[in-house]
Amino acid sequence: MGVTVDVHQVFQYPFEQVVACFLRKYPNPMDKNVISVKTVEEKKDESTGLIYRKRIAICQNVIPEILRKVSILKVPDIRLEEESWLSLPKRNMAIRSHCLTWTQYASMREESVFRESVENPNWTEFIQTGRISITGAGFLNCILETFASTFLRQGAQKGIRIMEMLLKEQCGSPLAE
Repeated sequence: MGVTVDVHQVFQYPFEQVVACFLRKYPNPMDKNVISVKTVEEKKDESTGLIYRKRIAICQNVIPEILRKVSILKVPDIRLEEESWLSLPKRNMAIRSHCLTWTQYASMREESVFRESVENPNWTEFIQTGRISITGAGFLNCILETFASTFLRQGAQKGIRIMEMLLKEQCGSPLAE
């Protein structure tokens, strides 16, 4: 089956500021679930200016304790891999993330884009689609997908709130039209 969550947000800040803020967003006291984020690979294509990054995030296991009675769910943390392709000349950053934990039972993928807003070139548009599909957990599939959907939606909204707060702290008030 699977569930999909879509998010769209316009940050009233220039692309370069939004991307810099995104790359420094975690760990953050506003979201204690993200324990660490480490860049494991970074390279720049000198001919195109495209910057590729691979990062690994370690997050607390947020599955409710009652569901962790199932042995496969009883892990201390969850690992995520994020790959990004940043083009400063094109003012675009594409991001793909997926879960490295429970891969035999679950698939969690997110695709995101930061790009210059069509409304205002000094603003940045953020579009994200996340999909979670659980298999191999029998009767728990539906329960886990419902929990995952809620968590993904709330996590996306929390991430946007953190970005807005950090942008305001680091860059001042949003840019007016």
